[in-house]
Amino acid sequence: MKTAIAFVLVFASFLFAPSTESVYQFNVKTIDGEEISLSKYEGKVMLIVNTASKCGYTPQYEGLQALYEKYEEKGFVILGFPANNFMGQEPGTDSQIQTFCKKNYGVTFPMMSKISVKGSDKAALYEYLTNKEANGKVGGEVKWNFQKYLINREGNVVAKFNPGTEPMDEELISAIEAEL
Repeated sequence: MKTAIAFVLVFASFLFAPSTESVYQFNVKTIDGEEISLSKYEGKVMLIVNTASKCGYTPQYEGLQALYEKYEEKGFVILGFPANNFMGQEPGTDSQIQTFCKKNYGVTFPMMSKISVKGSDKAALYEYLTNKEANGKVGGEVKWNFQKYLINREGNVVAKFNPGTEPMDEELISAIEAEL
């Protein structure tokens, strides 16, 4: 009888254990074509942003760069993911996007290869970020370019900010500082 009870308790612990999923389980490609694991950023606070070069929000690159410079030494990183899902506002190649970001906004935070953030070809990372079961109220579809996901040092999504939220917005800065 004790063996049966022990078995039930062990089995139940697997059923009801918290999810071990995090952003660290995903591999992505950098804008230079290098395949990396997001576990490379383990222990850092991340802001994941889907970007576009021909959007009304494109000037947010400037604020994102300033935010990155302000908090980088405290363990903060921004990961930009160019996406062409909204009215074709990111038509360029990875090389063109990289040149545009450096030339116009001095971007030094890590930029990734262009991906899809919605639809049938949505990247696995964005399947996870938008999943309501995995991320509760911060889940849900990407609304537009420059939607922001704040990831804590354990790799969990802790907040989502709408595309219109400027990088230097007080609420966004407070959320970042709380995680740092």
